[in-house]
Amino acid sequence: MDINFEYYKIFYYAAKYKNITKAAAALGSNQPNVTRIIKLLESQLNCRLFIREPRGLRLTEEGEKLYSHVEIAYKHFMNAQEEISGQSDSGSGTIELGATETALHLLLLDAMRNFKANHPKIRIKVHNYSTPELIQFLNSGKIDFAVITTPFQAAKSFQCETLYDFREILVGGLQYQILCERKLELQELKNYPLIGLGRGTATYDLYKDFFIAHDTDMELDMEVASSDLMIPLIQSNLGIGFVPEDLALPLLEKQQLVQIRINNTIPPRSIQIVSDKGRRKSTAADTFYQYLKTEHKVKNSK
Repeated sequence: MDINFEYYKIFYYAAKYKNITKAAAALGSNQPNVTRIIKLLESQLNCRLFIREPRGLRLTEEGEKLYSHVEIAYKHFMNAQEEISGQSDSGSGTIELGATETALHLLLLDAMRNFKANHPKIRIKVHNYSTPELIQFLNSGKIDFAVITTPFQAAKSFQCETLYDFREILVGGLQYQILCERKLELQELKNYPLIGLGRGTATYDLYKDFFIAHDTDMELDMEVASSDLMIPLIQSNLGIGFVPEDLALPLLEKQQLVQIRINNTIPPRSIQIVSDKGRRKSTAADTFYQYLKTEHKVKNSK
């Protein structure tokens, strides 16, 4: 089936903005032309792609499937066009970066700030999701590479390198000071409200397996979607939880948190940079990728 690329371009903008008027403005076109092209595309594909609603457009199931492919293809096409035309070099371009919340706070925020100081024209789009979701994004080609926290399972086509090793500790608010008097057994934690990342995250799976390995079960009293929310909730004495030591240390020193010791070794974790060996990175993405790897080696040598 030979379909004009412009049709897919117009479909991409209509799906992106979910509005004919906004899509036409972004394309420098007009509403009747955008509507006409969408109808032609639907006719050639023999399916309906959009449903008109009072507030704009909604993708049909077929439209969602098409957009998941067109979005990736269009971004790759634009990146390739920039590089070939000489508009993109190591000093410009766009990076589609996947990152977990923990990776952002422990490593990437500082790294991006330093990188941007030397490469101000490079744009970085951060896709902040859980480790399993970012693995899927990498599989589908939506991101150039991911900086994620272990544990995870990666395809053989993926290249994984450790950037940063870290450990987590169990902490609580000042209300839990009494728990610091001795080391607790893991089973005893069931007597206290536990705060943690919810189902579908690498952290949840890690601690679920950790508890099971010690003949007990993990029951979260409060599930959060982001690790960024955990420490404020713990500080508010809403429960106890496992958090990266580097993030907890400043609050422990200020006596705003207390460390709760347990008679078990908490599983070590790491932040890894993951890319698809079979997919070429843009010049901008490769520049940042190599920067992260170099910075990691420098830090480890100190």
